[in-house]
Amino acid sequence: MADIDPISFFLHEKPVRTLVLLADKEKAWYARMLAKETDTTYAHMVKLLDTMAELGLVIFEKEGRIKLVRLTDTGEELAHEFEAVLRRLGKI
Repeated sequence: MADIDPISFFLHEKPVRTLVLLADKEKAWYARMLAKETDTTYAHMVKLLDTMAELGLVIFEKEGRIKLVRLTDTGEELAHEFEAVLRRLGKI
């Protein structure tokens, strides 16, 4: 596993928005859908998701030809914490 500094990684909008989106379990998320929702390229989203997988925050599940993305327990906890922070920042 590469040396990844989670603090510097999550000081960026796209990873935070991606985690928060993945917390919505009513949708079956995959990379192209996440890229569209976060206004980023597919290639960049795949790189973000690979990094999140290395950090143990997401897992990939094959469903037919589609590779779904799901949060791990740790990823889910972090996503909920980010949601709370974003709500607080929205009140400022």
